[in-house]
Amino acid sequence: MAEKHSTVDAYIAAQPEATRLILKEIRRSIHAAVPDAGEMISYDIPTVTIDGHYVVYFAAWAHHISVYPVPRGDETLNNELEQYLYGKGTLKFPLTKPLPYQLIGRVAAQLAAERRREH
Repeated sequence: MAEKHSTVDAYIAAQPEATRLILKEIRRSIHAAVPDAGEMISYDIPTVTIDGHYVVYFAAWAHHISVYPVPRGDETLNNELEQYLYGKGTLKFPLTKPLPYQLIGRVAAQLAAERRREH
């Protein structure tokens, strides 16, 4: 299956204006939390990487933003994420409420720390 978006910029540009602004802020928050990260499109959604390995994915949907996967190693963080859990590995942030960008940054930082421990 061919990717519809070749870059994260193209993915963001293809979204409605209000969603574009949210995605740009999520992207900024993630890169602020993981300054050495790269990015690519994987599974046709933005993917933040370290050394070419995925760290965190984020995607826009009609009524929410999803962030994948859910970090495992920080109980305090996991308690804060509980209200956003959707299934085992997805965080779902409704577009009708203010997004917790700082929390999303913390998710990215925790996932990056977990990734670094694995490699």
